[in-house]
Amino acid sequence: MARMTRAQREWRPGQPKKQRSIKVMFTSMVLSLEALVAFFATLAIFGHHFNDPTWVKVLIWALGLTLVVALLATPAFLRKNWGYHLGYALQAVLILTGFALPSMFFVGAAFAVAYWYGVTSGARLDAENALRAKEQEEWEKANPA
Repeated sequence: MARMTRAQREWRPGQPKKQRSIKVMFTSMVLSLEALVAFFATLAIFGHHFNDPTWVKVLIWALGLTLVVALLATPAFLRKNWGYHLGYALQAVLILTGFALPSMFFVGAAFAVAYWYGVTSGARLDAENALRAKEQEEWEKANPA
């Protein structure tokens, strides 16, 4: 049998399930898709510089894969407020890759808008869910089954 997680070990019958953050889910999805785009952009930039010296090609791969790893690692930090600032910084980096591959100006800007929308609408939906959960709890206390 697989090893149980801490949340599984601590769960008791009747215990309410902790609500997942929609803001975290939205922004994690955008950052993960950006990592895929950054990888393919790295391939395209490498293709444009195929006949350049080896150190240029190594630099392209090093910077590109560093960006991919940063985009994939950032969702782990979205529980903290600074994680969202890191996400915005990575949006700027993705837009700046447009200097190496001009179409990335448009793609980076589109992802930046998607990230901003994920942050703002996710926060709004999280607030609505918290209010709904509070009202549900009050109703259940007032109307026991």
